[in-house]
Amino acid sequence: MATGQASLPPLDVTRAPEGGEVGAVQSGWRLALREFVRNRLAVVGVGILLFFVLVCFLGPLFYHGNTLQANLINAHDSPGAGHPLGTDINGFDILGQLMTGGQAALEIGFFAAFVAITIGALVGSVAGLAGGIVDTALMRITDVFLSVPFLFVVLILAVRYGASVLSLSLVIGGFSWQVPARLIRGEVLTIRERDFVLAARTAGAGNWRLIRRHLLPNALGVMIVNVTFQVADAILAVAYVGFLGFGLHYPNVDWGDMLSDGTGFLTDGYWWLIWPVLTCIVLTVMALNFIGDALRDSMDVRLRRR
Repeated sequence: MATGQASLPPLDVTRAPEGGEVGAVQSGWRLALREFVRNRLAVVGVGILLFFVLVCFLGPLFYHGNTLQANLINAHDSPGAGHPLGTDINGFDILGQLMTGGQAALEIGFFAAFVAITIGALVGSVAGLAGGIVDTALMRITDVFLSVPFLFVVLILAVRYGASVLSLSLVIGGFSWQVPARLIRGEVLTIRERDFVLAARTAGAGNWRLIRRHLLPNALGVMIVNVTFQVADAILAVAYVGFLGFGLHYPNVDWGDMLSDGTGFLTDGYWWLIWPVLTCIVLTVMALNFIGDALRDSMDVRLRRR
């Protein structure tokens, strides 16, 4: 799985007595945003991701393709009037399925990333702040989860409990928190030695307050970068599961299911069953990786262009 690590840009927003910012000091977030916008691949990635979000979630409001009622008369129609991307073996409209399948893929991707980063942030921050035996125990638990075959577990749980957007999101997210946990732990180990954390501890702040008010906000850069890679990994995981036949099923559909259904007809010349959905998967994952790489470069002061 793709991972990314970055250092949080310094939040140096010191203000003058009259309330204005000191001119010589720029916000670290403003510098990061400026660097991100200067990255052309990042801008392209944002555009591609925004395009798929709009098409998948708003497209069905304007394009009403048949994705529910089988119509064998229109089975395997080539792209043309009425069916811009053709139909499949059941007469379902491919463009309509791409939209609904994209909704499922994006929902699972973002929700799974949220679950993974939430668990990872909790484990990593506690381990980094506590240190000692607590840190050792949590990291060994993380190692155990890393050694578990991820796809194998997802397939077993999908068969046992059925595949839905919620279940796949929880399973994928529940087995993807190890990398965020390690990244956040490393960041917390550095942040906890800074003066503002020591001052807060001296003032009587408890561990949970330190985590909530000081450690996690200052590790936000690492979390944001990793979320983009987590979403990309989750979308690929959904495609893997669907391609193997354990993803969402009628009346629901995901891109992996469409890819699996179309491979049996590729040699028959029905290219529209494969290439449109494959293009959607590749472009979405590529866009998220572009965004993640740019976020990593812009938030790491060592990688910024001067």
